[in-house]
Amino acid sequence: MRKTAIFKDPLFLDHDPGFDHPESPRRLKVINEVLDRKNVKNLFLYPEFSPATHKILSLTHSKKLINRVAETAGKIFDALDPDTKTSPDSYVAAILAVGAMIKGVDLLVDGEIDNGFALVRPPGHHAEKDRSMGFCLFNNVAVAADYAISHCGMDRVMIVDWDLHHGNGTQRSFYNTNKVLYVSTHQFPYYPGTGDLHETGKGEGEGYTVNIPLPGYQGDLDYATIFNEIIIPVGREYDPDLILISCGFDIYKGDPLGAMEVTAGGFACLTRQMVGLADEVCGGKILVTLEGGYDLTGQREGAMAVLSELLGEKLDTGYPANFDEKLLKTLIMEKSVHPAIDQARNVAKRYWKL
Repeated sequence: MRKTAIFKDPLFLDHDPGFDHPESPRRLKVINEVLDRKNVKNLFLYPEFSPATHKILSLTHSKKLINRVAETAGKIFDALDPDTKTSPDSYVAAILAVGAMIKGVDLLVDGEIDNGFALVRPPGHHAEKDRSMGFCLFNNVAVAADYAISHCGMDRVMIVDWDLHHGNGTQRSFYNTNKVLYVSTHQFPYYPGTGDLHETGKGEGEGYTVNIPLPGYQGDLDYATIFNEIIIPVGREYDPDLILISCGFDIYKGDPLGAMEVTAGGFACLTRQMVGLADEVCGGKILVTLEGGYDLTGQREGAMAVLSELLGEKLDTGYPANFDEKLLKTLIMEKSVHPAIDQARNVAKRYWKL
């Protein structure tokens, strides 16, 4: 088994965007309920971590935005945009979420863990330099990438975003640099409207944004093919020092906000592929952070599938796993033929050896 860290804290349940909001604390509770079982809990490490400072947040975000989010602390209700509501503890939860990612990077650099999963709320990949949006207050994964480069001496960080929605905030954070390779699979056209096939970066960053927009109803085999034929080869050529994953479980079959058809087996397959790439190029240094996902079964099954692959051992959760070794091998060996995959490959070929 690998030394897999889980970054969790009760405070992440205290961020409450309001009654009937899709980004509910229940999204995390259903995962924690499984992790709290002794036979599961004892397999993982649970490091302590602290809230990110304003100085760390400013690696990615403007002072204006940081202060605006801080103003929500203690307020019964505030709204940063029509979809992004806060409660009294939302600000503290948000800076703690970033702090979890910073601690994860530090532990990976020090060799104290092999990999990790930040089970945090609120999510982050929509948050831009000057703007909180799309349920996201601060961009957890972007701050972690900036920190790895500015504080840990890394030259190249790869971010893979398989959330249903395009991570506009992450893309815009690194659109003009080659120090971060941002790769996104997402339903398109869909919120937030970014992530077109031809958004590939500018200046020194040209080619270092790889968007793979999908029309919907893609399943395990489609995603496995995208990773096998585009994401893994590009990542191998880029040769990052660290891999970060924006993990959205809203591509799960039946998620109320999306139209994808990925199962627990698909999440296990994608994670196995990325763990394999990390073992090959960066000594296994891979850190996952929770983004979207609004079906509670999808949250639970997806998280356990990801954690099983990070750990290197199938978890005995008491729930149907819905995947086995035969399925995973089939997904990795077989190939989906889909126009959207071909289109994305053809654009990526301009910059990468595919």
